[in-house]
Amino acid sequence: MAIQVGDKLPEAKFRVMTAEGPQVKTTDDIFKGKKVALFAVPGAYTGTCHKMHLPSIFLNAYAIKDKGVDTIAIVSVNDAFVMNAWKRDTDQRDEATFLADGNADFTKAIGMELDASANGLGIRSKRYSMLVDDGVVKKLNLEAMPGKVEVSGGDTLLGQL
Repeated sequence: MAIQVGDKLPEAKFRVMTAEGPQVKTTDDIFKGKKVALFAVPGAYTGTCHKMHLPSIFLNAYAIKDKGVDTIAIVSVNDAFVMNAWKRDTDQRDEATFLADGNADFTKAIGMELDASANGLGIRSKRYSMLVDDGVVKKLNLEAMPGKVEVSGGDTLLGQL
């Protein structure tokens, strides 16, 4: 069953790139005691994610943080190397943490997996945004279609803060 507003995020592990290489970060490391704007995309560098979703986040990043958000995080079912390259190519002001969910462990744990095997993409994440306060989901915006950014963009979440 998919996660809902009011639910606590389950314990999961992500990979993030550091100067020493990929490091493990847990849900507690990312969310405990913090207000986090989490944006999930089906795939790094894919058309809608790269050209529409990320720009909507970065155009609103300052305003989102001005509303009391501690961290902007972007998660995708990609490895830490791809996520690091994507951050390098898109996050010019170092405004977000890019979380690699390479095996879709977090995505599956919250019931947000998307089978994109028919398009040769395997298991991916549905497109959504959520506001998480100390590990508890406060807002959740799930796209009906993965190729659209109508309710999961930075502008929508900003309007909910």
